[in-house]
Amino acid sequence: MISVSTTFFPGIELDVLPTDLIILSSDSVFFYVHTHKILAASVNGFNSLLPPKEENRPEGPGSILALHDDSVVINILLHTIYNMSVAHYAPVPEAVIAAVESLEKYGLSMQTYLAPASPLYSVVLGTAPQAPIEFYATAAAYDLRNLAIPISSFLLSYSLASLTDELAVKMGPLYLKQALKRLLLPPPQPHMPASNCDFTEQKKLTRAWALASAYLVWDVRPDLSTHAIEAALRPLGDYLSCDNCKQLLRERINNLVTQWSTVKVSLRLSMNPLL
Repeated sequence: MISVSTTFFPGIELDVLPTDLIILSSDSVFFYVHTHKILAASVNGFNSLLPPKEENRPEGPGSILALHDDSVVINILLHTIYNMSVAHYAPVPEAVIAAVESLEKYGLSMQTYLAPASPLYSVVLGTAPQAPIEFYATAAAYDLRNLAIPISSFLLSYSLASLTDELAVKMGPLYLKQALKRLLLPPPQPHMPASNCDFTEQKKLTRAWALASAYLVWDVRPDLSTHAIEAALRPLGDYLSCDNCKQLLRERINNLVTQWSTVKVSLRLSMNPLL
């Protein structure tokens, strides 16, 4: 059975010229495209695969170029090249990340095709909430600050205990430190107002936490000990008269210490000891 792309099919009018190239995915889907469009977008001849050699130019609708990528990834790449959104296909996070990582291989500028407001940029941000740490690591690996910054907002509820060595190494020291700083900043959860502790009173703990955590995250390093974290944060309880606030503070510190203990090894392995 022959499967043909629903966007890049024979006779599609995406250019003034007819299609002259057929890309075949690893899962046997045909894409009818224009060689000149792809060459104009790529700085390395689409991984040195284009233009096709003369002996590979059969008579008919165009040369066939077989790729090792599956149809979902190729569909994202081609929509990117043609400056079209692929959002209506709702690609899964793994496919979007694979497409982003394939840009470099095929000579497609990440700075250009992942610039703010570009179709692929919008798809990445729209998909990132489904796998925020994976997208953040990918953005970090290619120093895509325009993506890393907005994606980091999806990490507020991410547990450091879930960070794998692979992701830590992939995102590198600078972005890992930034992610950890963001994760250290959320204050203890507030509780329901009581006669001796209303929301105004609880804001004092929030402000004190912000100051203490800012001190800690000023220069997060792999050798930051759990003792240093506790030493900076536990004294905040000495100024609290509300038992609920004290309990929530203890829980927040314990959670933070546990997460930091888990991630310290990954952070140490991924960071340059000279930093």
